[in-house]
Amino acid sequence: MFQTIKEWFWLERLWLPPKIKWSDLEDHDGLVFAKPSHLYVTIPYAFGLLIIRHFFEKSAFLLFYERISEKRVVRAIWDCWLLAHRFIGLPLAKMLGIKEKVRKIIPNATLENFFKHSTRQPSQADIYGLAKKCNLTERQVERWFRSRRNQDRPCKVKKFQEACWRFAFYLMLTVAGIVFLYDKPWTYDLREVWNGYPTQPLLPSQYWYYIVEMSFYWSLIFRLGFDVKRKDFLAHVVHHLATIILFTFSWCANYLRIGTLSLMLHDVADIWLESAKMFSYARWRQTCNILFFIFAAVFLITRLIIFPFWILYYTLILPLHYIEPFFAYFFINFQLIVLQALHFYWSYFILRMLKRCVFMKSTQDVRSDDEEEEEEEEEEEEEKEEDTKDKESDCLKNGLGADRHLIPNGQRGH
Repeated sequence: MFQTIKEWFWLERLWLPPKIKWSDLEDHDGLVFAKPSHLYVTIPYAFGLLIIRHFFEKSAFLLFYERISEKRVVRAIWDCWLLAHRFIGLPLAKMLGIKEKVRKIIPNATLENFFKHSTRQPSQADIYGLAKKCNLTERQVERWFRSRRNQDRPCKVKKFQEACWRFAFYLMLTVAGIVFLYDKPWTYDLREVWNGYPTQPLLPSQYWYYIVEMSFYWSLIFRLGFDVKRKDFLAHVVHHLATIILFTFSWCANYLRIGTLSLMLHDVADIWLESAKMFSYARWRQTCNILFFIFAAVFLITRLIIFPFWILYYTLILPLHYIEPFFAYFFINFQLIVLQALHFYWSYFILRMLKRCVFMKSTQDVRSDDEEEEEEEEEEEEEKEEDTKDKESDCLKNGLGADRHLIPNGQRGH
């Protein structure tokens, strides 16, 4: 039965244009052609990337986060280079005092018992009763429950680590894509994509570009249950699965030329997104805004203009002048259309963030939870209060008085 299913699955009429057989794609005269068996290595490579990612996140860029948060950029670059050069992981990071920030809350047995045994989301009546019982204000009880819920949420260091890893990998893939594609004729004339199809030999650059990209997306799928979850988590699952299926079908159907162009087009925008996230978590607001504007421009141009009007056109319309339609043609184009639908979905979020950035001076990710945003605002307020207390303490030491804030015209700080 398994043999019957296998023979049916690999029917030539499903994967290849009419009159083309698998025997036409056998290696000969030093020419190598794409084979499904080539993709098996992407699974072990994906686990290898997960190992590299572990050391990457736990060593150099954990220290980089602390340095850049202190605006010590030169020292940050030097520390990252030093750690990466020596390939030192988590033990040295701990020895250097690199620790993840833990959200601290004031212990309260009554509130903790209610949180564990009743509900994580108390009603207004519950809050009123707990406030009376604990001799706290309702605001303090609300903040305690929000902080307690947020203890289970990922901290900024974890988000920063993930963004660093994706930024580094997308940057590497983009540079590799430019190197691989800059001298290829189909980069400048997309009609060359179909010249000689489907008997186009596999180039070494195409092999490694595909294998590394596919391994990277497998590693993202394996980490979906552990990475930071956002409101578009389901969209990410659909995107990664559609990408893997698209990789597989385009490889088996020898759609390598258009496939590499599509990969390059997607990677170039993601660099700017991940870099903007990094500076957002480090609270470099102005730098984050600039990078996000660049990302938005690149994303909207590549995903809403170039991809549908060039890539989709040259995979959906132009092939009909060269080949007769077959199953893989329809399936690959269906996957590309799903991908384009996701582009529209994410464009909606990007435009919302642009609106917030322009009119509200905020780049808070609209995919983040509202509680997380409120918590960040409260953290900023607490930091301001601490700064105010420090200034008052300095003033008292200098004999200036607790209410004197060195502001012209006797104005008080708010």
